[in-house]
Amino acid sequence: MNWFRFASPASFYPIAGPLTAVFGWVAVALAVAGLYVGFVIAPTDAQQGESYRIIFIHVPAAWMAMLIYVVIAFWSLFSLTLNARLPAMMAQALAPTGAMFAFIALWTGAFWGRPTWGTYWVWDARLTSTLVLLFLYLGLIALRSAIDDPRRADRACALLALVGVVNVPIIYFSVRWWNTLHQGATISMTAAPKMAQTMLTAMLLMTFAAWSYAIATALHRVRTLIIEREALSDWVGRFIAESPAKAANDPAAAPRHGGV
Repeated sequence: MNWFRFASPASFYPIAGPLTAVFGWVAVALAVAGLYVGFVIAPTDAQQGESYRIIFIHVPAAWMAMLIYVVIAFWSLFSLTLNARLPAMMAQALAPTGAMFAFIALWTGAFWGRPTWGTYWVWDARLTSTLVLLFLYLGLIALRSAIDDPRRADRACALLALVGVVNVPIIYFSVRWWNTLHQGATISMTAAPKMAQTMLTAMLLMTFAAWSYAIATALHRVRTLIIEREALSDWVGRFIAESPAKAANDPAAAPRHGGV
């Protein structure tokens, strides 16, 4: 099977719709299971009491905020080196979701910090570098909005993403490089987990739920971007002509269907 053909917006668009629905429902199922295990089944922490349960939202959000930025940098590199349209659209589609996860990580971290540290915010190395990550996401979104030419915006955002990706290892290793209040990793690839099995299960369920949600939202958003940027392409016209009822019910195809 020739996977490279899906690098074309015309080939990628039809498969993105079904995949959006699949990953969306997977995200819902995993989130329900993860929240139930984390907030109902998992035991109370001996030191932090019930307040620790916010980690089941905080930690997956922080992981996803970092991972999504790395993925954006990956697609940005492809966009620059291959001068391809779809990688640039994928990077654009991921940015709002990454910003949302970065905000959730900071917000939930503040609520966890209040009973743990006695304050909502400290200029800790990990907190500060995560705040910088949020600003990088917002910068990507703002930079793209400020440039009218989509191809120039693609190049500018790709450069910013590649420069900013250096912040991700700073976030990850900050608790090792500096003396910080933030606790170290409780899950490691080289050591046994430092939490009960039910806690670990809830953490992993919520992580995969966040992962599935990010994929679903990115696919849905990139379909809209494809229609917006390929509106004058012949394949868009053929898609609507061959499947008018489907196009009429497709939110991503609505601008083309109603305006041209």
